[in-house]
Amino acid sequence: MIAGLAFPNVDPVAFSIGPFAVRWYALAYIAAFIFANWYMKKLVTTPKLWRGRKPTLTTEQVDDLFFWTMLGVILGGRLGYVIFYEPARFLAQPVDILKTWDGGMSFHGGFLGVVVACLLWGWRRGVGLDRLLDLGAASVPVGLGFGRLANFINGELFGRVTDVPWGMVFPGETLARHPSQLYEMVLEGIVLFIAVTIAVWRHGALARAGRASGIFATGYALSRIAVETVREPDAFLGTFGGFLTMGMILSLPLLAVGLWLLWRSGRAA
Repeated sequence: MIAGLAFPNVDPVAFSIGPFAVRWYALAYIAAFIFANWYMKKLVTTPKLWRGRKPTLTTEQVDDLFFWTMLGVILGGRLGYVIFYEPARFLAQPVDILKTWDGGMSFHGGFLGVVVACLLWGWRRGVGLDRLLDLGAASVPVGLGFGRLANFINGELFGRVTDVPWGMVFPGETLARHPSQLYEMVLEGIVLFIAVTIAVWRHGALARAGRASGIFATGYALSRIAVETVREPDAFLGTFGGFLTMGMILSLPLLAVGLWLLWRSGRAA
């Protein structure tokens, strides 16, 4: 077993103002929201992307929807973690649900939160869910990349013990482990953003309801399942059947939905 690379030991706190500490993780969320809002407006104001169809939203509606989706991400992400990962702990100490500064957000819960927010918002305005999710799918990967980089800075959600040359010794560890946060940053952030961007800007994915969101859901699910094979399972959950992790289990329905959206968008083309 090789010694492994030393963790860069970046301070998780970006800066402090008096007793108030601003962490890189919080800044990752802020940057993700700012980019998503700007990029969605860019998409709806670029006529060529819609291939002669009317854009799904106006820029004013993007701002309105954005508030709903932010709530969906935050509430869904937290409740998803509570329900999917540590229900017994939070049932015994429900006040801990509010302690988001202690960590504990679920992508799959956040995704479901966004779906519910878009359903409610779109139902009141007569806009289809798949159209709304397509806009989000085009912009969300950048935020996912920021989030995984923040996980790396925090030294959390690291991978299993390994002897690969790029294995890293994280704080509190003595053995080299896969920097699985960086794997996810590349796959869920960079690669997925490039894939959806090509589909949107070169192949008119926004003109086919469900195409962009289908690519996103399928790509994310496959990326997450792949990385889960080298990511250290949560100590309080372990694996199911000696192999499946909770991340894999939650990604399988997402994969099915993504493939269905791609199939449906192809039939409607």
